[in-house]
Amino acid sequence: MHIGVYTAVLHDRDIDSALDVIKGLGLNGAEINSGGFLPPVHLPIDDIMNSDVKRDEYLDKFSSRGIKLTALNCNGNPLSPNKAVGQRQSQDVLDAVKIANRLGVDRVITMSGLPAAESTGSRAAWYVNPWSSEHMDALDYQWNEVAVPFWQKVDKVAEENGVKVGLEMHPQNVVFNPSTMLRLVEKGNLRNIGAEMDPSHLFWQQVDPIHALEVLGELVYCAAAKDVRINPGVKIHGVLDDRFTRIPREQNPLPLSHDGQFVVNQWPKDSAWDFVALGEGHDQAFWTKFLQTLAKTSPKTDIAIEHEDASFGREEGLRIAANVLKTAYAAL
Repeated sequence: MHIGVYTAVLHDRDIDSALDVIKGLGLNGAEINSGGFLPPVHLPIDDIMNSDVKRDEYLDKFSSRGIKLTALNCNGNPLSPNKAVGQRQSQDVLDAVKIANRLGVDRVITMSGLPAAESTGSRAAWYVNPWSSEHMDALDYQWNEVAVPFWQKVDKVAEENGVKVGLEMHPQNVVFNPSTMLRLVEKGNLRNIGAEMDPSHLFWQQVDPIHALEVLGELVYCAAAKDVRINPGVKIHGVLDDRFTRIPREQNPLPLSHDGQFVVNQWPKDSAWDFVALGEGHDQAFWTKFLQTLAKTSPKTDIAIEHEDASFGREEGLRIAANVLKTAYAAL
């Protein structure tokens, strides 16, 4: 198992500086963004795909520091009904598989995506607790006509390129928990599509990540180290806290599409839950057991820190997480 960093948190510096941070933390893995919501800041795609020399020079940046390039990440919405965004982010997934093959990397991470409720829809629609047949009609369309055919296509490309694709089980996607993960694999008869085990989104859904690892087993292809703290606000707002607000355009909110159509929103005040540095939501004992279970159930899987706790600086938060994971790893 390699322990590393998803370098999106270090997009404020070049790849060499980012890898120096990882090495300085005593870690030996790096997960690099290749498209989707975010641009490929640390991945010179044209150079890699068109020049053996430049590809090898890029890979040497990792090997010379004792760091493994563990996975490419292209989290986005490949099933978006917005044609410009959906076509771009679905192509990013297919391209990521081919870029990974070119780099000798056998893991790609992304999201399963979310279509509209019907073929004429223009905005993604997420249905949970489908107690009405109206909701089930929408889910039938989303799964049978959009999600399953797309992931069957990706599965074929992944097989051709010797790559496994791990889907982050993220709300606002058709796959958001272990049961929907298993459903997609079964409905599509998929052989190269599995899970990225990011416990953070499972925490706030009240899913037990340890049990999820045991249930999914070797279907877990990748893992993220990211924590969540449940706040007192959950008592009134619940975990489906919808009190987000728009960030004014003049404040340059983070774009979530290549053309800037979609941007991130402002997190609620007095939120029901927050992303926090590792150990701030769940203690050392949890993370030790998490790594032990991951090593037992999916021994080929690497893990990368994903830092999104704004109360700590970039390197400060990574250092906190690295210490937690290194302590956990020592107990394996």
